Formats: sequence, structure tokens, C-alpha cells
Amino acid sequence: MGIDPWALGIASYNPLPVKLRDLAVHLECRLEGDGDVDVVRVAGLREAGPGDVTFLANSKYEKLLVSTRASAVILGDGPAPPQAACLRTPHPYLAFARAVRLFAPDSRTAPGVHAMAAVAGDAKLADGVSIGAFVSIGQGVTIGDGTVVYPNVTIGDGASIGRDCVIHSNVAIRERVVVRDRVILQNGVVLGSDGYGFVRRPDGTHEKIPQAASVVIEDDVELGANTTVDRPAVGETRIKQGTKIDNLVMIAHGVSVGRNVLMAAQVGIAGSTEIGDEVVFGGQVGVGGHLTIGRGVVAVGQSGVTNSVEPGAMVSGYPAIDSREWRRSSAVFRRLPELKRRIEELEAQMRELMADDEPDSDEETS
Repeated sequence: MGIDPWALGIASYNPLPVKLRDLAVHLECRLEGDGDVDVVRVAGLREAGPGDVTFLANSKYEKLLVSTRASAVILGDGPAPPQAACLRTPHPYLAFARAVRLFAPDSRTAPGVHAMAAVAGDAKLADGVSIGAFVSIGQGVTIGDGTVVYPNVTIGDGASIGRDCVIHSNVAIRERVVVRDRVILQNGVVLGSDGYGFVRRPDGTHEKIPQAASVVIEDDVELGANTTVDRPAVGETRIKQGTKIDNLVMIAHGVSVGRNVLMAAQVGIAGSTEIGDEVVFGGQVGVGGHLTIGRGVVAVGQSGVTNSVEPGAMVSGYPAIDSREWRRSSAVFRRLPELKRRIEELEAQMRELMADDEPDSDEETS
């Protein structure tokens, strides 16, 4: 269900109060308590005060329910706070996310092209597009309705950008890159930079392989700050619908990233690797080139994936192996100094026993 803060009179850092009963309807929650309570803000359990709505999605914070001063708490079927109304839902974290959006300050910019933007004469900008100062838009570019381009963005010749995208400052979208609808690009994203492709000459120097193919970013993708997506020499690099990528992630040339994939910060994917739908990579995961990562795979943070992974597996470590095996191995790793000492002691004892068993030289000559 869509949430329209304007329908509730919410427009800035100082929103108009919202009746708790109206908030419950918009968040699809079951209300327990006084629906006439006014809510003006979302806050954490510790920080919340009167007029705030907070949430509980992790049982480890249940003890804070007793002391929270919030007017209402979004939560599941657990215990109720003694002094606050409840907004019951099977998905409290999702309802919290929607509440944050509901009360977020308005950041929409007015449609139009800033006088200090440079837009090619044949670029096609739909109604409702907002172009900030010092934006450079190349020849043949198309931008869909409702898209916002913040200052200092560069969009190369022939690039195509869909509807309702948000492109933050200092993003570079290179030539012929395709960005579909409702894509969010955080500051410093680079789409379509040259893939790392070189061939060794007979004399030992390296010749650059032209990286002339394209990059495609499908609907509802978000890319974090300073994330880069390289173009390949042939074929394409593609990030599919609904994928969310954190800051400082590197997607190499020719990579295919599936739908609804999650990647935490500092992940690196080498060239021509295929990543299935709903894969999750923790922070600093490294994935080798020309691999296939199956649907639903989870790689724990700092794992080094050097081989293809079957669908549904959870892997850890370097080289990445089954997480349960890695945990057992880790337990052994911690004991290695002790085990080494015990082995040395056993070896010394065996040498002593073997020496005792050897016959004396007099017995040998008798």
C-alpha cells in the first residue's frame, strides 16, 4: 500500500500532528490504545518521547519497552509496553520503514533545468524532470518524467534514464548506459567506466582491450556512494530489478547481478561472474571471475569466493566453504598453539619410550 505524506499534511521537519488511528491505517497495523494520540516523529526506543512512535523488531531490545516514553510502539505479538499504545503487525521492521518515509522531510525539487546546466540540444527531457546546477547532459540523452538530477552530475552521449529516478551529486553516467525506472544513485556512483581489460604483447607490455559495450540498471535498483559498475568489451554488465548495493562496491565488466540481491559495503565482483536472484553478500566479500553464484546464496562478511556456489548455500572464510564447516574449523584454529604444544610433548614422550626399548650394546654382543 502506498503512503502519501501529503494526504496527512506532513511536509517538513516540523510536520503537522497525525492521529494514531490514521497512522495505523496507513501502516496497515492493528491499533491497541488511544487513537486520538497525536504523533509527529519516529524515534528509537531509548530516544523516543511523547508524540513519537517507535518500534521493536528484535527481542533483545524488549527490556526497553518498560522505560520508553514513546506515545506508541510498532511491534509484533510480544508483550505490550505499560504506558504506550501499540501498533501490531507481523512485520514491525517493514512498518517502521514506512513510518520513517511518512515523516521524512520533503526533499522534492521543483521541475525545471537550472540556468547553469549544460544540456545538448537533442536531449529529450520529459515533463517533471529536475536538473541541477553544473549538470552536463550529452547528445541523444533521454530522461523520464519525475527524475531528479542533482548538481555536478555528468550524463554521457546516448544514455537513457527512466522515470522517477534520483541521481545525487557527482554521479557519472557514461555514454550509452541504460538506467530504468525508480533507480537511486547515491553520490559518486560511476556507471559505464571501462572494464579492466588488457592483453599482453610479445614484448611484455599490455595493450588495452576497448570496452565498448553497455551497462543496464533495471527498475528499483539502488547503488550506494562511490560504487562503480564497469562496461565490458562485448555483451553487457547488468544489475537486475530490485537489487540494493551499498557504498564502495565494485562490479566488474560483464557481470550479471540477479533480482533482489543485497551487497554490503566493499564487496568486489570480478569479471564475467553470474550472480543469481536473492543472493546476499556481507561486507568485504570478494568473488572471483567467471563464476556462477546460485540463487539464494549467502556469503558471510570477508569471505573469499573462489569457486562457483550451489543455490541456497551459506559460505564463509577464505577460500569460502560451507559456513558450518568454517565455524568448526575456526574453533580448531583458535586451539592450534595448544595442539602444537601437545603434539610436541607427545613426540618427545615417544622418543623417550623408543630409546628405552632399544637393547644395550653389551646385550647385542653377548
